[in-house]
Amino acid sequence: MRNQFFKHVIFSAVLLTVVTVVADAQRRGRTTRGNNTAKPDTTTQQQSVQQNTNPATVQKYNPYGNVPIEMAPQVGGFGDSTKPSLRLDAVTDKRMLKDRIPLDYEYLRADDALYTQRVWRDIDIREKINLPFRYQAQDDNGDQRFVSILVKAVRDQLKNGNAIAFSADDDRFTTFLDSAGFEKAISGGGGQCDTNAVYDLNDPTKIVKYVVNCNKLNPDEIVKFRLKEEWVFDREASRMFVRILGIAPMKTLVGPDGVTERGVTPLFWVYYPDLRATLARYEVYNPKNMGNSRMTWEELFEARMFGSYIIK
Repeated sequence: MRNQFFKHVIFSAVLLTVVTVVADAQRRGRTTRGNNTAKPDTTTQQQSVQQNTNPATVQKYNPYGNVPIEMAPQVGGFGDSTKPSLRLDAVTDKRMLKDRIPLDYEYLRADDALYTQRVWRDIDIREKINLPFRYQAQDDNGDQRFVSILVKAVRDQLKNGNAIAFSADDDRFTTFLDSAGFEKAISGGGGQCDTNAVYDLNDPTKIVKYVVNCNKLNPDEIVKFRLKEEWVFDREASRMFVRILGIAPMKTLVGPDGVTERGVTPLFWVYYPDLRATLARYEVYNPKNMGNSRMTWEELFEARMFGSYIIK
C-alpha cells in the first residue's frame, strides 16, 4: 500500500511539472507575438497615399525633355494699326479727301449693247508701271499698300454689318464671307505654328532650345491682283465702255525650294462697285502729281492707269 501511495505522489508531481512548463511556454509565446506585432505607421501610409493622389506631384510626360521653349517674333499679318496724327501733318488741309464720293456710272441699256466681252486679267505689281500698288507708307487712314486698303475696307464694312467680300471658291460672287471666314481667308494658309530645334554650336547633337514660329501672310507677298471686267460697245453712244466687276488679291504658290513660282490662287473676291466709295478716299502715290489734286485709287482704275495681261 505504501508503495502505491508513493507512486501516485510521484506521478502527480511529474504531471504538475509538465502542466506548469506547458503553461509557461504558452504564456511566453503570447508575449513574444504581442511585442512583435507593432502598430502600422499611419504617417508613412498617409504620405504615400497623398503622393499617389496629389496631381501636382504626378510627373507628366514631357516630349521636349525640359528643354526651354521660346516664341519667335511674328512677322506679317494685317493686324497692325496706325496711330492718327494729333496735329495737321501737312501744309494744306486734306480732310476734304474723306468726303469724296465717286461719280455714278453712265446707264447702259441692254438693247444698246452691240458687243459684250468678259475678260479676266492679272496685274503684276512688280512691273514698273504698277509700283504705286506696292507703296509702303503710313497715313491717318492706315497702310497705303493696296492690299492693305482692300483688307481694311472689308473689315470696316463688316464692323458696320455689311459684307462686301466673297469666297474665292468661284468668281461669281455667290458666297459672302463673314468676319471669321474673312480672317481665315487672309491668313492664306498662314497662322500655322511650327516648332524648330536650335542646336548647340559646339555640340551639334545637343538641343539648346526650341523656337515656335507662327507664320502669317505677309502683305508684301501679294504681288498680283486679278480683275474681272466686262467690255461693252454701246451703239447708242458709239463708244466702248469697260466696267470692272471684281478684284481679288492673289497669293503666290511656290515650290519646295521656296523660290520657284508654281502659280497663284485668289484669297477672296471684292465686288468692285461696292468698293468704289472706299477707293475714292485713298490717294495714289505718284511723284509726278503736282499740287493738291492727287489721283485717287478709284480714278486710277477708271482711267486704266495700270499694266496688266489677259489670262482668259
